[in-house]
Amino acid sequence: MKRPASSVVKLGLIQTDVSANPDANLKKTISLVERAAKSGAKIICTQELFRSQYFCQSEDHANFKLAEKIPGPSTDAFCKIAKKHKVVIIASLFEKRASGVYHNTAAIIDADGSLLGIYRKMHIPDDPLFYEKFYFTPGDLGFKTWQTRYGKIGVLICWDQWYPEAARLTAMQGAEILFYPTAIGWHPSEKKEYGERQHGAWETIQRSHAVANGCFVASVNRIGHEVMKGVGGDGLEFWGQSFVAGTSGEILAKASSDSEEILIVPVDLAKVDTTRTHWPFLRDRRIDAYGNLTKRLVD
Repeated sequence: MKRPASSVVKLGLIQTDVSANPDANLKKTISLVERAAKSGAKIICTQELFRSQYFCQSEDHANFKLAEKIPGPSTDAFCKIAKKHKVVIIASLFEKRASGVYHNTAAIIDADGSLLGIYRKMHIPDDPLFYEKFYFTPGDLGFKTWQTRYGKIGVLICWDQWYPEAARLTAMQGAEILFYPTAIGWHPSEKKEYGERQHGAWETIQRSHAVANGCFVASVNRIGHEVMKGVGGDGLEFWGQSFVAGTSGEILAKASSDSEEILIVPVDLAKVDTTRTHWPFLRDRRIDAYGNLTKRLVD
């Protein structure tokens, strides 16, 4: 695949509020992806599970009806958009693999409209209002990269972003950009006491992946206060603030905490080689000494 002459590529991050209507959410996201493409974005990423409100606030079998096959209606729609505008699209979807087997999955679509492949979320959380283990089978495809028309990318999903092992294993395959479709927010009752620290930890850990691996990191979060029908309570307040970090962990651009935005961010992929050459962490890794990483704990 021939790469563009310029090493600069514009990323498009789609940060939105989400309604209870999956079809309306899909229509809106498609419209925003097209707007991003018309603004020059070449690699465009949605937030996690953009088609629905964050249904993992409760364990409800009815929510499995939100899942779809891949390929399926959403990927079909995005493949057409990708081909029309010659853009790469990363779409985060609730995948129905088979009866009783569902995944939190990202579809990677190249600029010719072809479905390059999928990534299935590897780390599945289970916390109050984040009951993902009820819905999602852990990913079984491992950590992957894809050579797209505009660069080599890796895709991880939300809870994966806390694990340096996931970022490292993806970067080791040559990823120049790590994308993290995300749905994370505050418990409103905890926001005053813990909110600033929680958000700071989330941003810091991802910036550290950029530093440790000499690559770009793009994290795409949703906004809005979602109180699920039939669940009640205080719901979740998603903190937005989607961002792109440079190869030294610096924040290149950040979205707001409460507004829908298309964040367009140019990145120079030539900086990946420069950074990895001057800060040769990949060279100096002591791979002979890391065997215990495959153990849960070390006595």
